[in-house]
Amino acid sequence: MLTDLMLKRPHYIAFSLVVALTLIILNLPGQTMARLKLGIGNSFLPLFGLTSSSRRLLERAGETVVPRGELLRQNEALRQENQQLQLQVKEADKTAQENERLRKLLGWQQRSRLKLKLARVVLSDPANWWRSVRIDLGTRDGISNNLPVLTPQGFLVGRVAQVTLTGSQVVLLGDPNCKVAARVDNSSGDTGIIGASGPLESGFVEMGFLSRNATLKPGQLVRTSGKGGVFPENIPIGNVVDTRLVESGLSSVARIKLTADLTALDEVWVRFP
Repeated sequence: MLTDLMLKRPHYIAFSLVVALTLIILNLPGQTMARLKLGIGNSFLPLFGLTSSSRRLLERAGETVVPRGELLRQNEALRQENQQLQLQVKEADKTAQENERLRKLLGWQQRSRLKLKLARVVLSDPANWWRSVRIDLGTRDGISNNLPVLTPQGFLVGRVAQVTLTGSQVVLLGDPNCKVAARVDNSSGDTGIIGASGPLESGFVEMGFLSRNATLKPGQLVRTSGKGGVFPENIPIGNVVDTRLVESGLSSVARIKLTADLTALDEVWVRFP
């Protein structure tokens, strides 16, 4: 009994203090009561502000959550846009390279002081690709038979063989119908005729009718001689690879590596007299 009384005593004391404090507050003057209320309210304002901020933060977090499907759609749209930009960059680079190439061609034409017209190769004969190509210039462009055809760098390709209104057939070096009078750049100026070659020797032709005493050496430059009335002189053809005697040693033949790559012709010059 005594123990219970001792345990309850603190409760009685606390209750008495609360009652006394309440009576004191109720008997305070009006002005003092107002200040007390203001002080108590200010003490709890930070807690109210924290609650409000937390509520706003949760609302914003809810607004920023994007459904997975929407994220996938946005990602696909960005991927397609990136692909389009890459294609545009490639097209711009291609256009810049094309413009640079055309400027170089125009510059070469001006420096050469020759009457030239640029043609595009539009067709190669699949059965005789090493012998002829078709270009997009014809009689309406002033093209006629036997005009020399050169690479953009000025190396001999062949000659115009057939002409229509809108296009022309060009026979290439190595074709039996495209014989060229040629001269070797050496001390004796040896001359001969550029003849035929087969498909297995693409890029090489033979220069026949050379003197048996011709002083040819590998690497010597071969040009057109100007004889024969079709090809003007000094058009580069190729370089000597080797020589051999033929017809019981009465003459010699030289193998010539063509400077022009006849398998990769995209554009050519047609040279006018």
